[in-house]
Amino acid sequence: MFFDTRRVHVVGVVMVSIFAAAAPVNAELLASTPTSTRAETLATSSIIVDGHIDVPHRVFDQWVDVTESTDGGDFDYPRAKLGGLNAPFMSIYVPAALDGTAESTARAHTLIDHVEAIVGRAPEKFAIARSPAEVEAHFKQGKVSLPLGMENGAPINGDLNNLEIFYQRGIRYITLTHSKSNAISDSSYDDNRQWDGLSPFGEELVVAMNQRGVMVDISHVSDTAFYDTLRISTAPVIASHSSLRKFTPGFERNMDDAMLLALAKNGGIIMINFGSTFVDADARKWSDIRKDEIEAMERKHGAASDVVQHFIDTYRDRNPFPYATSADVVAHIDYAVKLIGVDHVGLGSDYDGVGDSLPTGLKDVATYPVLIQGLIDKGYSDQDIRKILGLNLLRVWREVEKVAAES
Repeated sequence: MFFDTRRVHVVGVVMVSIFAAAAPVNAELLASTPTSTRAETLATSSIIVDGHIDVPHRVFDQWVDVTESTDGGDFDYPRAKLGGLNAPFMSIYVPAALDGTAESTARAHTLIDHVEAIVGRAPEKFAIARSPAEVEAHFKQGKVSLPLGMENGAPINGDLNNLEIFYQRGIRYITLTHSKSNAISDSSYDDNRQWDGLSPFGEELVVAMNQRGVMVDISHVSDTAFYDTLRISTAPVIASHSSLRKFTPGFERNMDDAMLLALAKNGGIIMINFGSTFVDADARKWSDIRKDEIEAMERKHGAASDVVQHFIDTYRDRNPFPYATSADVVAHIDYAVKLIGVDHVGLGSDYDGVGDSLPTGLKDVATYPVLIQGLIDKGYSDQDIRKILGLNLLRVWREVEKVAAES
C-alpha cells in the first residue's frame, strides 16, 4: 500500500477496504502461543503504554461498546485486561482527504467525543489520561488510561489557537502528517514533496508544541521532515507507530539506522508497529505488488469499475497474505535496542488500524504476554522489559512536560 495497510486505500475516487476486520482472540489462539508465569506476571504488573490504537476511528465508522466484549476489532476492555494493557494512546485519526477543511478540525473533535463517551459509559474501567502522573494514578486504581494522540496534524488548520484547544481536550501528541503532504509536513507516502521537509508553519508548530507540552510524533513524515523536526525541537520526539527499514528496505514509512541513532541522541523513542507489512519484507512486497496491480486495473477499466472491485475482493484468495509472526516484531525491538539502547524503544501496535494484517501470535490486545515471552526468550531482564512496555514513553512524556514548564 502507498500508505498504512489500515482502513482504506484511496485510488482516484474509489475507497477500498484493504483488510477484513480482525476476529476476537480465542482460547485456541492463546493456547497455540504459550507464555510463562513470568511473562503473565510482567504483563499484569507493568504499565503497558501502546503508542497507537485506532479505536476512535473504529467506533466512528460503526459504534460498538468497547467497554464490554466485542465480536470484532482488536481492542475491548476484557481483552485489554487479559493482555495487561493499561495505557493505550487513542488515535484521533483524521484522513488526508479532509486536509485543509473545517471538517478536518470537526472530525478530530468528534473522535475525542467518542473517547469521552467510552469513558462516560464505564468510568470505573476507563479514564482519559493527560499526564504520566495520571497514567500512574489510574494504574494504581486498576483503570485503563486512555491518553489521546492526534494522527495527522491537519485539524490544526494553520491556527495555533487550535493547538491550545486540542491540548485542553487532552491531546498529548500530534503526528505531523499522514498519507499526503499537508500544510505542516511532507509525508513519507507522498511523492509530492512540496516543502522539502517541514513547512514554515510546521516549524512554528513544532516550537509551539514544545512550549505547550505536546509530544511531536514523526511517524508518517518524510526523512527530510524528520531531520527538520530534530533540528527544531528542544524536547524529545516520538515515533508512535513505526518499525525498522532494516527489515523492509525502501519503505520510507519505517526508520533507517541513521534516523534511529539521531532519535536516540534527541532522547526520543521509537514505538514498534506490529503490522505485518511494517515488520516483514515478504508482507511488504505483497502489499506493494497488490497496489501496483490495482492501479493497473483501474487504468484499464476505470476506478469505479465492477471488474476492479471484483479484482480487489478476490485478490487475497488468489494470493494468500504472508503474515509475519510475533518473533518478527520481537526482532525489530531487539535490533533497535542493540543499535540505540533499551531506553529508546517502545510499543506502537496500530491495533484497530492495520486490519487483518497483524502477525500470528499478536492478533489483538490480549496478546502482549506473547511479546513479553519473546523478550524473555531473548534474555531481557524484567526491568528492561518494563522500560519497553511503557516506562520509556512515560520518561519522554515527562521530559516534554519539563521543557514546556521551562519555556
